[in-house]
Amino acid sequence: MRSLFLCLSLTLWLPSFAQIEKAPPRQRGEGPWPQLIIRGVTLINGNGAPPFGPVDIVVEQNRIRRIVPVGAPGMSLEGVRRPELAPGGKELDCEGMYALPGFVDMHGHIGGEAQGTPAEYVFKLWMAHGITTIRDPACGNGLDWVLEHKEKSARNEITAPRIMAYTAFGQGWDHRPSTAEEARQWVRENAARGADGIKFFGAPPEVMAAALDENKKLGLRSACHHAQMDVARWNVLHSARAGLTTMEHWYGLPEALFTDRTVQHYPPDYNYRNEQHRFEEAGKLWKQAAPPYSEKWNEVMDELISLDFTIDPTFNIYEASRDLHRARRLEWHEKYTLPSLWRFFQPSRISHGSYWHYWGTEQEVAWKENYRLWMTFVNEYKNRGGRVTAGSDCGYIWEVYGFGYIRELELLREAGFHPLEVIRAATLNGAEALGLDDQIGTIEPGKLADIVIVEENPLENLKVLYGTGAIKLNENNEVVRVGGVRYTIKDGIVYDARQLLEDVARIVEEAKKREGFEIRQPGADW
Repeated sequence: MRSLFLCLSLTLWLPSFAQIEKAPPRQRGEGPWPQLIIRGVTLINGNGAPPFGPVDIVVEQNRIRRIVPVGAPGMSLEGVRRPELAPGGKELDCEGMYALPGFVDMHGHIGGEAQGTPAEYVFKLWMAHGITTIRDPACGNGLDWVLEHKEKSARNEITAPRIMAYTAFGQGWDHRPSTAEEARQWVRENAARGADGIKFFGAPPEVMAAALDENKKLGLRSACHHAQMDVARWNVLHSARAGLTTMEHWYGLPEALFTDRTVQHYPPDYNYRNEQHRFEEAGKLWKQAAPPYSEKWNEVMDELISLDFTIDPTFNIYEASRDLHRARRLEWHEKYTLPSLWRFFQPSRISHGSYWHYWGTEQEVAWKENYRLWMTFVNEYKNRGGRVTAGSDCGYIWEVYGFGYIRELELLREAGFHPLEVIRAATLNGAEALGLDDQIGTIEPGKLADIVIVEENPLENLKVLYGTGAIKLNENNEVVRVGGVRYTIKDGIVYDARQLLEDVARIVEEAKKREGFEIRQPGADW
């Protein structure tokens, strides 16, 4: 078991390629039909427009064909002229519900052997939360494995979002490319194998520049986690100027904002391989950058926006750093977190992201300030026209697939985004960053039928998008659960989101019985 965990932490730029259990053939979902009519929904599109409805959405096979206004809010729809259902078609009565474009998770690792998360578990949690497209940043199960699932998903042979495969730079070689020519050669090989792009963790400047240049020539896109091992020589400004598509998390951005130093203030006893050191000091980094709205701060932001650079912040994945107790006690852990994943989350010196060696008040206070400064930059970036997307990076740091993505939407709201701006980040912005906005990202004629149906209004309360729903007090003074995605439609196929969650709960329960497992907090016998 120790060797499984070591594979994630030994080498930052190259993830584990031990493969997880493949997804089984699809047994869920109905359709597509010659015609599907979604009746009576209020449309919350991904383009920033306000809600509009009721409408009937007409789908043929896997394409949206018409969006037809039918009456006005609050009026009876009896007698209103509506699209007629064609022979062999299907009606979905969604009167009073809300329709959104399928969500795009820009940072979706498809599980991992160390976490013990089979593909079915990961895919169904994503789909149950309305995520119809994911970008796998690094292809940790190996590019061939990911491409196999991408093709099966495209043919709807498995229950899974559509997949964009971004290979970890250097994957497949016995060493990381160390010269410009080696970098170009690796990029050409990666493209020839069918990858959609590259995920970088940093490299010497000449290597990064050559790889990004070659990747652009081939028409592929890119992402980068600007890891501390190379960020002093190559931060997000260098990447943006060289043509990088998206930055992941926030590493490399404070470094681009330094005014009185060139490297992060590392204590003398710092060791990057000690993850408590790594993440504790990372929580102090934004305080070392230029302050909000200063000349340097504005200068960097404006240049990034001029370069059409995309920020994929993944706020959710670091949230345990500012409130560890909350992350450990999230209500869905008991029913939806696999025993193997729960064990992976526990404090550990060898599991990546399990840096709770002695995490306390001082670390959390620093991280709260880190978030304030980070969120200020991201919100203003959006205000000035910069593209911000939604990604989750789940499977680490107490974040469970699907649930963590909805938390990311809540954190965008906390950062200052209007709820409509949150939905745009989760849909159209992600589609644009992937180069798929002609196919997905909004609900409009000609696009793929990727649609999320919710019974409650998510603009009023984003918590209704969680698989566990939201707590509400009804008129009889009774506490009830409302919400949860009702239907996830991908490629015109209608999935019952609650049924998918039941499948996940069954997977978890069977694993618990097999292992004699129950959730216990660290040091519970103290």
